[in-house]
Amino acid sequence: MYQMRGTNMSMVLEKAEKVNLRDRDSRKRLAKTLTNLFDKWAIPVADQQVLLGFSPESRSTVNRYREGQPFADNRDLIGRAGHLLGIHKSLRVIFPHDRDLVYRWVSTPNRRFDNRTPLDIMKSGYEGVLAVRRYLDFERGR
Repeated sequence: MYQMRGTNMSMVLEKAEKVNLRDRDSRKRLAKTLTNLFDKWAIPVADQQVLLGFSPESRSTVNRYREGQPFADNRDLIGRAGHLLGIHKSLRVIFPHDRDLVYRWVSTPNRRFDNRTPLDIMKSGYEGVLAVRRYLDFERGR
């Protein structure tokens, strides 16, 4: 697998390093990256909890991740995190010159989702996250 490195003017393809998500430090970086993304998306903590597969009432979980605790070594949680980051990546590819739209897209009603927000779709569960990811992957491939 390859990834892009560099600035807009000097992008270079480099072989991506495999990340061992069983490693505590890797899961810690993943948790921090995802909580930063949630902040950029400006979504409530209760919604963040739901996107990660937790009860909306257990707000302390996301706060622990924000404070530096690693994600649990849990396949469901790691899978959700991967799909959420994939959604963000697709948005950056689809809207390369509009960073504001990249971050507000999840909270903007969308005709494709019957004028519901992508966040509403994603909050319906793992399948909702996958539906939004598939939609964006399709749009990216056009």
